[in-house]
Amino acid sequence: MSEPPAPRLYIVTDRQLTGGRPLVDVVAAALRGTTGCPPGTVAVQLREKDLPLAALLPLARALRAVTAAAGASLYINDRADVAVAVGADGVHLSGVSLTPADAARAAPGLALAVSAHAAADVAAARATEAPIAFALFGPVNDTPAKRRYGPPVGVAALREAAHSEAVRCEAVHRAPLPLLAIGGITVDDVPAMRRAGAHGVACIRALMAAPDPEQSAWAFCQQLI
Repeated sequence: MSEPPAPRLYIVTDRQLTGGRPLVDVVAAALRGTTGCPPGTVAVQLREKDLPLAALLPLARALRAVTAAAGASLYINDRADVAVAVGADGVHLSGVSLTPADAARAAPGLALAVSAHAAADVAAARATEAPIAFALFGPVNDTPAKRRYGPPVGVAALREAAHSEAVRCEAVHRAPLPLLAIGGITVDDVPAMRRAGAHGVACIRALMAAPDPEQSAWAFCQQLI
């Protein structure tokens, strides 16, 4: 399996935010709104950490079907075994389970994504022996889902991390690790995130809780083109 490109729009699931609507239906609606994004620049992360395997696996299979139909990549949070079982494109490592090196050895066909909260985390991801496709950086803004982890890091931290990575990679003539801003990101935030050096953005509430996920995703794509 060839490694998918780093996404510009990364749709992260949270079934608790859909207002009772089936999660797969909300994701499918959001993906219908991404037709304005260039091919290969949209991905979905299945992030339902509390689900047991018996419930997670069929949900992953259903999302694999809708993402494949939309031409979007699918990442599974932490569960490389589930990602392999459903033919997902990658696994997102939160740092509480497999290391990137272990994930690469266990499932060499999967693209790897990680989370970062500071420039030092981005440098550590770059230094790992396993290739990292991209990193989520944040939370940039305040968001209820991340408050228990501390205050938002702010756009200045994103700018610092992106600049440090660009300088580091320019010295050795390689491409920087793509950073996707996450944490309370709205459509209006996209231009500032891009100016700060973000390759793209990751959205949870802005799409999962949107009354019209299709329209909301379309608006994000218009800002990301």
